[in-house]
Amino acid sequence: MNAVAPFHSGQSQSLVSRFAVPAIRCAGCISKIENGLNTDPGIISSRVNFSAKQVAVTHLPELDDHQLKGKIEALGFEVQILADNPLAEEKGSTGKLIRALAVAGFGMMNIMLLSVSVWSGATGVTRDLFHWLSALIAVPVIAYAGRPFFASAAMALRYGRTNMDVPISIGILLATGLSIYETATGGAHAYFDGAVMLLFFLLAGRVLDGMMRDRAREGIGALLKQTAPGAMVLADGGKTRWIASGALRPDMRMMVAAGESLAADGVIEAGASQFDCSLLTGESEPQPKGKGDRALAGTLNLSAPVTVRVTATGEDTTVADIARLMDEAGQRRSFYVRIADRAARFYAPVVHSLALLAFGYWMLAGAGWHQSLLIAVAVLIITCPCALGLAVPAAQVVASGALLRKGVMVKDGSALERLAEVDYALFDKTGTLTLGHPVPVNLDALSLAQKQITLALAQASRHPVSKGIRTALLALEIEPAALDDIQEVPGEGMTGSWGGVSVKLGKPEKSEDHLSSQLTVGSDTVLLQLQDDIRPDTTEAIAGLQALGLPASIISGDNVRSVAHVARAIGISAQASASPQDKVEAITRLTAGGRKVLMVGDGLNDGPALAAAHVSIAPGSASDVGQQAADAVFTSASLMPVTLSVKVARRTMQIVHQNFALAIGYNICAVPLALTGMVTPLIAAIAMSLSSLIVVGNALRLNGAAK
Repeated sequence: MNAVAPFHSGQSQSLVSRFAVPAIRCAGCISKIENGLNTDPGIISSRVNFSAKQVAVTHLPELDDHQLKGKIEALGFEVQILADNPLAEEKGSTGKLIRALAVAGFGMMNIMLLSVSVWSGATGVTRDLFHWLSALIAVPVIAYAGRPFFASAAMALRYGRTNMDVPISIGILLATGLSIYETATGGAHAYFDGAVMLLFFLLAGRVLDGMMRDRAREGIGALLKQTAPGAMVLADGGKTRWIASGALRPDMRMMVAAGESLAADGVIEAGASQFDCSLLTGESEPQPKGKGDRALAGTLNLSAPVTVRVTATGEDTTVADIARLMDEAGQRRSFYVRIADRAARFYAPVVHSLALLAFGYWMLAGAGWHQSLLIAVAVLIITCPCALGLAVPAAQVVASGALLRKGVMVKDGSALERLAEVDYALFDKTGTLTLGHPVPVNLDALSLAQKQITLALAQASRHPVSKGIRTALLALEIEPAALDDIQEVPGEGMTGSWGGVSVKLGKPEKSEDHLSSQLTVGSDTVLLQLQDDIRPDTTEAIAGLQALGLPASIISGDNVRSVAHVARAIGISAQASASPQDKVEAITRLTAGGRKVLMVGDGLNDGPALAAAHVSIAPGSASDVGQQAADAVFTSASLMPVTLSVKVARRTMQIVHQNFALAIGYNICAVPLALTGMVTPLIAAIAMSLSSLIVVGNALRLNGAAK
């Protein structure tokens, strides 16, 4: 069964299937899977999510999940078909690695203790005894703790391919085999300590890597767990019965008592209460909601019972959308990831060639097969590009997780790269710089029929002005009129037909009011005045961006006076009465002038501009078009996450550059030493492992960047 419902792509129907691939370790694995799958004519595209260790494959219906599983396995990876829930994640992998790490650590400490005597000058029978004791500890430890590497290498070799774990496994097995040979023949040197230490540090790096991804996804798990397991549903005849969340369906009516969380998204049909929405918005202050307002799954009803008509359940809820959005924050092919891809792609053949050349050279130089083989093993171990492969994804995953905990969901790692490059910020006004909750102040100017028409038009739009009008009219218990052909025109408003008469609710043709909307019924027009407060921290957020070297300005479709009022309060320039095309043209002009533009907007009319900008951010209250077009979404009512995102993105790229420098510097220094025979397998194990740990540890510093 395919994991996701079908959609249409071009002429043919296509499906999306998802797979868990636990062996995804670095950019090289990502490149191998995506490039390998994309050559198949039945596969439209493939996308690896590094943080979740999952692969999403868009394919033609002729291919089923088991065929796709076989194709990924043919690339040298163990694969599990995911269930219908695309947010399912790998279970128990980090725990297995921790157990293997503990065994390797125990073995390493005991072998190192035994090795002290050998290093201190023990000879003859005493030395041989310590070597045999080390062998008795090392062999079972390596057999158990090395399974993650041996299994991955065996899978790759079974399909005639190679991966990062192949030379690691060869190096460990050769070092162990040479050590057993030395012990059996009474040799002076054995490298059990080096083999086990290599395993310990490699496992430590992978445990940190797993914990890092787990931490980045903690917010997703918290979101999904907060949704109630079920709800009391009002049935025909006034009876109620409890239904599990998985069995809830749209149009059911939930009875939500005070103190209960919602199991599904819906609209309040009866009652009014205070809701704790901090899970979704990050704001601790309760929000009042009444008839006609949306109530979202995972939010907590605080003060009074309400009746909620279900509009979305399960994977269609806002909570699931947010989780899915963050789940897609794995890798996109950013510039720096492509660099790591190219380097990792040539890794295995280069490493094997270097080891073979080293062995051949030292054999010709008269070092003998034993010494030549030790040098080749050291080359295999020390040249592992784990650090290079982790340089970009480690930083991106940690940064995305840190921002998620601050209420910012980044869709992909390349957005962080682009966000770090921006040097100009453009802001929409309503719902972005303002709270987006305009309140009408002259509803008495409308007749009952006009109020009904206004409500019918307003409730079909997600624009903040329409939401404010709708909320006010529903509070007056107005019933919507029956309209035909309701449509939303970006930047203009809502249109429809009422008994053959054209009606419109949208931007006034001429208005000097601070905030207004115009109702047109036939040839009659009525101007509705509204007021919308500026976000209390907007000035601080803009000042923060300017301190980062980002001049900011407003570009809004609202009237001149309304925009000028906000611009004066904030202290930045503004362009008013801008159509969607005007916004795109403004971004194009700035781009042509060498600027890299950050666009922050929320409305349907901002969609083209959000897509045209170098990078874009939308608030959680934005329209679906706005959220889909944006590269990141912030759920807080505060505007400060925009400034924070730029800071974290710049810090992330600093860490990426540092990681590249560390990884490249390590190889420049270490490889020549190994080739010249100056590095033993023990030192090679320590050096290679520490390079990966340093890169991961450096990336983990980003956890403190989102403050």
